[in-house]
Amino acid sequence: MDNYLRDPSSYRRLIGKLLYLANIRPDLCFSIDLLSQFMQSPTDYHYRVVQHVLRYMKSKPSEGLFFSSDSPIHLKAFNDSDWETCPNTRRSTTGFCAFLRSSLVSWKSKKQKTVSRSSTEAKYRALAATTCEIQWIKYLLDDLEVLEAGTPALYCDNKSARHIAHNKSFHERAKHIKLDCHVVREKVQANLLHLLPIRSDE
Repeated sequence: MDNYLRDPSSYRRLIGKLLYLANIRPDLCFSIDLLSQFMQSPTDYHYRVVQHVLRYMKSKPSEGLFFSSDSPIHLKAFNDSDWETCPNTRRSTTGFCAFLRSSLVSWKSKKQKTVSRSSTEAKYRALAATTCEIQWIKYLLDDLEVLEAGTPALYCDNKSARHIAHNKSFHERAKHIKLDCHVVREKVQANLLHLLPIRSDE
């Protein structure tokens, strides 16, 4: 069994620096988010994982954000979630990334606020969170008077979640995620959002 660090201050400083770097390194977000949950009582194991993240960063110095100006302005997003993988709370984690042109402009990896009863429910909560983020980016583009080329696309790998979004009537099993259903369905039915399939391994 791993021992707690006698002086966790060095661990906390490293996590603080990594959190800052995560603003331009989305590939680090998930691992940093996970490691930051142990700031109070980190163990030797957590410190070794931080060292592994640092070695990964050193091996990929050219990774980061790139904003191109030679393609049409089109907004697209990809989302996913796991299901009840947190051993303590059984909550799922939402993850999404949004692209403007080919450039990443927004991303998130965050534990969901409530426990999901199924993988479809977890995926649908992720779908709702991504839809809200797309809407926020659209408001920002409108404020900046930037015109988009077409309707934003949202890619989802869960067939059942896509079915709920396209279905006009509520199913008994979807009642507990009714608010999330309205958030996504409203945009899809108004043609303000294209909900598209994608393979899980893409």
